[in-house]
Amino acid sequence: MDADQLIERRRLRRKLSFWRAAAIVIVLVAVAAATYALQPSTSRSDQIARIEVTGMITDDQKLVELIEDAEESDAVKAIVVSLNTPGGTTYGGEQLRKALVKARQAKPVVADIRTLAASAGYMIAASTDHIVAGETSLVGSIGVIFQYPQVGELLDKVGVQFKEIKSSPLKAEPSPFHPASPEAEEMVRAMVRDSYDWFVDLVAQERDMDRATALRIADGSVFTGRQGLENGLVDALGGETEIRAYLKERGVKDDLDMVTWKPKREEAGGLLPSLVGKAMEQLTGPTFSLSDEIRQVGGGKLFLDGLVSLWQAGENSPIKVTGGHQ
Repeated sequence: MDADQLIERRRLRRKLSFWRAAAIVIVLVAVAAATYALQPSTSRSDQIARIEVTGMITDDQKLVELIEDAEESDAVKAIVVSLNTPGGTTYGGEQLRKALVKARQAKPVVADIRTLAASAGYMIAASTDHIVAGETSLVGSIGVIFQYPQVGELLDKVGVQFKEIKSSPLKAEPSPFHPASPEAEEMVRAMVRDSYDWFVDLVAQERDMDRATALRIADGSVFTGRQGLENGLVDALGGETEIRAYLKERGVKDDLDMVTWKPKREEAGGLLPSLVGKAMEQLTGPTFSLSDEIRQVGGGKLFLDGLVSLWQAGENSPIKVTGGHQ
């Protein structure tokens, strides 16, 4: 190899090294920008933080942390919780409630009920200082329920036997493979009653009503915003105008920007694998997940564990509270 070829090869290597370094810098900048975009607003200018609670309520630690971040931010002068949820797990609602009760000790917290805030969703609304709902919003559905399927007859028809050896009669009861014993039914009934009493006491305390009144409302019924205003479940009808009017009474300027805060959602493997995965999806089509299909068939409720405070309007049934250990 002559001298000119050696010089040319070295020049190409230098170019290659340059573009490799440039590519690394571009990736690092993209990662930094994406990380910044996923963080909640860190603006130091005064603002009202809007936090959205939508869909099924579960044990969502990211959402709890978002409320805590808004509470601790000096720039946030008030928190508005925007609700559009049928409820979910009682424990998930309880965790959000605790965060909101703590936050309202530091600054005003308002519930903005959009289409629906039922069951655990209403539990969250009741944990704020002030509840604003639309006239046709749906609120209430105060209650707890525990459901379990019975598949024993189906297994008998397909010739499958299910046998068990357990340490005590109430272990793993009630079971979907055989009818529950009276003792098992009473165990579950006692657990539901205890959680229900806790929920009713919460509503009575937060809505400043006696327990007898709270019990009359807490029969599983859902109400429009107008009805909720009449029976004490809602403080005002309207939207942002009414929210700002209340906050002004609490000393919050009515011209502050209302900034939507989003929880940081961490994707397994980081940003780069995610980008690669999305690129592969464009080439090969979306991946198929059996669990996703099952969730759709079950309305998202098949994988809720524990006591559930959830509202649903069944296609072939009257409006009711439903849910369960599923």
